[in-house]
Amino acid sequence: MIELQQLRENRDTLIERLQIRGYASAAEELDKVLSLDAERRRVITRLEGMRAEMNTVSKSIGRLIQEGKKEQAAAAQKKTGQMKEDIKFYEESLEKIEKEMDLILINVPNPPHPSVPKGKSAEDNEIVYRNDIEVTLPANAKPHWDLIKDLDIVSLDLGVKISGAGFPVYIGKGARLQRALIQYFLDEAEKAGYVEIQPPLMVNEASGYGTGQLPDKEGQMYHVQIDDLYLIPTAEVPITNLYRDTILKDSQLPVKNCGYTPCFRREAGSYGKHVRGLNRLHQFDKVEIVQVVEPEISYQVLDTMVEHVKGLLQNLGLPFRIALLCGGDMGFTSAKTFDMEVYSAAQEQWLEVSSISNFETFQSNRLKLRYKDADRQTRLPHTLNGSALALPRIFASILENNQNEDGSVTIPEVLRPYTRFDFIGRD
Repeated sequence: MIELQQLRENRDTLIERLQIRGYASAAEELDKVLSLDAERRRVITRLEGMRAEMNTVSKSIGRLIQEGKKEQAAAAQKKTGQMKEDIKFYEESLEKIEKEMDLILINVPNPPHPSVPKGKSAEDNEIVYRNDIEVTLPANAKPHWDLIKDLDIVSLDLGVKISGAGFPVYIGKGARLQRALIQYFLDEAEKAGYVEIQPPLMVNEASGYGTGQLPDKEGQMYHVQIDDLYLIPTAEVPITNLYRDTILKDSQLPVKNCGYTPCFRREAGSYGKHVRGLNRLHQFDKVEIVQVVEPEISYQVLDTMVEHVKGLLQNLGLPFRIALLCGGDMGFTSAKTFDMEVYSAAQEQWLEVSSISNFETFQSNRLKLRYKDADRQTRLPHTLNGSALALPRIFASILENNQNEDGSVTIPEVLRPYTRFDFIGRD
């Protein structure tokens, strides 16, 4: 959520940056907030004056009684009664104004960082890195949805039987490959200094609002209505919310956490090879990395997080590229995002496998997450997170880019200590 002080001081800049997102009503919405903020400050000033006056009058009552000035004491008591009603009126007015401000601000996206390019869609993203590994496929190469069926390692049909479309069942070596990827990603995160967290898979409404999934993605989250809980769309939500309503010491920064969780998303139904097989699921596994850092170093930290994910993909031997997202393709909460996309030679398309984002103070402001700097000043830190990595498309890319003439799949060398097998073939 945009900081009020930042809005007061940088109104024109914020509107310009929001327009990079295509947020056409930025000026109207932010000016409404500024108007409400001015009224809010007038009410606060009035309240402070009334409370001070009431305190003075209240103190005088006892003195007037002691001095035998009963009529004056009674008049003072009557006056405090009226003042209490007036104070209550202004307190209710203040609460109403603040709720109206919050209702507007909670729906305003994060202004993009100045380095974010203009654009409306993925076609306008900037490719900032390519790892052009040449993949030579056999003449009979297949997409992963055929490979998983031939090798009997993932069943989409069984998932439909017990849950519905988008809930795959991993079998045998498929399950072991899945588990190997999770452990490998967690081990690499630990080497990079991340502390592992195993969080709950359901969160309350306050957590969803804290990290910005609510109200922006309310329709995409599974909602357990009877308990008013939401299944997590990513481990970012519970891990970042560990620090909601918290004041950290500067010595506690940077916070570096990672976590593996299943993730749940109510993706809109669509058809075509871009969503076929494991390309888009309602339930999938992911390892997430999260950082809470001082604002001055957050973009340096963003670069190190990008390098971390880049290293994972290089070690897996997959062809990939890094895209700097344009304003129109960024998520609601992000100030700057890099997407990692793996190339599937069998599908002849790029598959997004990770997003790494800096949210600046957008989440920490919503979370009421603060820290005390070296001068003991209370400040909002910057939060960042990234997929390291999401498994379904990595799993699919490993199969498609490493398939052999005989229909088997070669396991990347870095995963073999975890899988304890070198190939997946027809038994």
